[in-house]
Amino acid sequence: MDIIYLHDLKIECIIGIWEWERRIKQTIILDLDMAADIRRAATTDSIEDTLNYKAVSKRLNEFVGNSQFQLVETLAEKVAELLLAEFKLPWVRVRVNKKGAVRGATDVGVIIERGKA
Repeated sequence: MDIIYLHDLKIECIIGIWEWERRIKQTIILDLDMAADIRRAATTDSIEDTLNYKAVSKRLNEFVGNSQFQLVETLAEKVAELLLAEFKLPWVRVRVNKKGAVRGATDVGVIIERGKA
């Protein structure tokens, strides 16, 4: 299995359970590892034969930027569902980091894997 990754993708969105969080946009950070067979692209040297990570980034900026989930768990699940369905991936690992959500901790979030590795 080949993996195309997109790490440290910062997106502003409304996320959180507290009333004050529902009024402001916060930055979440996505790390994505996406299964893709890149052999054909390596042979043809053509973007059409691989997973276009710029297209993934653009779609997630739109989706996450317009979302208003309460939990990072829900956001991670919906991002995984979107990637599997729209980009026809067999497997994805999604890491959602809500930096600064807990005092004294640098990073807080979830990591999920969906599909078949």
